[in-house]
Amino acid sequence: MDLFEMNVDLFRTINDLGKEYTYLNNFFIFMAEYMVFILAFIALIFWFTRREENRMMIISATISFILAEMMGKIAGTLHSNNQPFAELSNVNKLIEKAVNNSFPSDHTILFFAFCMTFFIYQKRWRYIWIMLALVVGISRIWVGVHYPADVIVGAIISIFSTFIASFIVSRLNIIRKLLWLYEKGEQQILPTRDKSREL
Repeated sequence: MDLFEMNVDLFRTINDLGKEYTYLNNFFIFMAEYMVFILAFIALIFWFTRREENRMMIISATISFILAEMMGKIAGTLHSNNQPFAELSNVNKLIEKAVNNSFPSDHTILFFAFCMTFFIYQKRWRYIWIMLALVVGISRIWVGVHYPADVIVGAIISIFSTFIASFIVSRLNIIRKLLWLYEKGEQQILPTRDKSREL
């Protein structure tokens, strides 16, 4: 059995679960389509705690995502495939998606870039973030818009980019200086409680 057949067989195994366990479909549709908005909201909450560690975490996650997207585009030029619903018959397609190159999965890249960074910075709930990224990746297969290889390669790229980004961010003083300048400007617009009392 070649890699393509393994990829298709694993896709069928996961995607066909939606036909058997239909009561789970709404959950996986939500994870595949709308969890990205929850992730954005979580990132904003971390940012506006105004804790330096949280802000460095969000900066690191953003850099990780940018790096991973760049690597993903390169990977997409080396190999391409359309979504499973466009290439295979009898796919359990649960969401609408334009037909284009689905390799690697952008959703998976995004979630692993942020969730792996949260894993590094957030010691208390670190494994929750990994589970979230995994479930989102699986959900993209469940709803019929990505092959397992799209998800696996997206995850690998983001894990790699996360370690690069976390290494860079922790060592570049210019990032802390830029954050300090931003926070000075932010203080003028959104003063803290102590600053409000002084005014």
